[in-house]
Amino acid sequence: MTIAKAFLKKNRKKRLEQGHPWVFPGEIEKIEGNPQGGDVIHIVNHVGHFLAQGFYNPLSQLIIRVITYSNEVEVDQNLFLQKIEQAWKRRQWLVPDATSCRVVHGEADFLPGLIIDKYEDVLVVQILSLGVEIRRQWVYDALTQIFNPRGIYERSDVPVRRLEGLQEREGFVDKPFDTKVTVSENGLRILVDVAEGQKTGYFFDQRENRAALKPLMTGWGARHGIKVEGDTLPVDAKGKTVKNPFWDGAEVLDCFSHTGSFMLHSCLYGAKKVTCVDISEKAVEMAKGNALLNGFLHRTEFMAANAFDYLREQVNEKKSWDIVILDPPAFAKNRQSIEGAIRGYKEINLQGMKLVRNGGILVTASCSYHLSAARFLSMLQEAAADAHKVLRLIEFRRAGIDHPVLLGSEETDYLKFAIFEVFNR
Repeated sequence: MTIAKAFLKKNRKKRLEQGHPWVFPGEIEKIEGNPQGGDVIHIVNHVGHFLAQGFYNPLSQLIIRVITYSNEVEVDQNLFLQKIEQAWKRRQWLVPDATSCRVVHGEADFLPGLIIDKYEDVLVVQILSLGVEIRRQWVYDALTQIFNPRGIYERSDVPVRRLEGLQEREGFVDKPFDTKVTVSENGLRILVDVAEGQKTGYFFDQRENRAALKPLMTGWGARHGIKVEGDTLPVDAKGKTVKNPFWDGAEVLDCFSHTGSFMLHSCLYGAKKVTCVDISEKAVEMAKGNALLNGFLHRTEFMAANAFDYLREQVNEKKSWDIVILDPPAFAKNRQSIEGAIRGYKEINLQGMKLVRNGGILVTASCSYHLSAARFLSMLQEAAADAHKVLRLIEFRRAGIDHPVLLGSEETDYLKFAIFEVFNR
């Protein structure tokens, strides 16, 4: 069978040669052959030198997505099996203790438009490209062979599929099963509903970032006026004995808490009290259940509220916390929405900074890949100036190790996570 060829323009930017996995329509000089949507096509430069093989979709601005850089490999069911096996072996190597994690991270695992998350013995699949959509049974067969899971659930219920000419889809791949799964993370037990949660049910990309909270959660007793002299029990500023075993822990505000992953880690690492805020009542109930599951319910409180409104209300009431955590959803879904998204990020961070006690901690994140790390940091600086605060960086982090980044593709480097000390100015 003759495979169609896409000839790229001579004077284009050499993004493909630098490791970028997409070809845009404006980069193509001509196409030889008659490829149909979803077909494999060879990508060649202007003189016909082979560069890669990819999935073709004339309905998409991502007209070709690279599947392999070899012209000797046949894109068949066995290739899909090999790529998924390789991705899983990478996780077993780099995240050996994780029984739940991201197994396939799309283009960064050389399976464009395919997301696979493992929740103990349940797998969740999200398909975002026409090329994989047509070959979806290959994916399911490979997963059955490699994992023999209790069940597979598809969460292709995202609007971005429409940019590929695809309808949204969600549901059981084979037989129905209980979609609530208890996963293990950093010694915690977390109940996840893969059918109801955001994205595929949970956010594995913040695993290492949540663990980074550990040194922050204790050492606050003295700031609260509590003293310990010799072998005596701690006493407060009035000389009264403090019986709370978590007297040295931080008071924490966790906004956009979802099912409570940052709250759980805060409590695990010694927080005195955590207030969780999320607009979804269902998420709040899940977070409350997770607090109960781990024995933290007595150190937590929960609010089903719009975080923007809640933050402003707390500022007006002159409330304050030792640590404020802001982990919002992606405000920038595309480049056209970036300015509005920046205003949203600035607003929550501005209000969040005002709620941090002098010398306290702001933990803030953005998962919008359209918002660069540089612009994220400059936005935070602008918010700090308006809030009359000075920020001192403790740590800047990105997505977890099971969410690989291709150096040639900034789109795969989407998560920004920063921890700051906040001082009054």
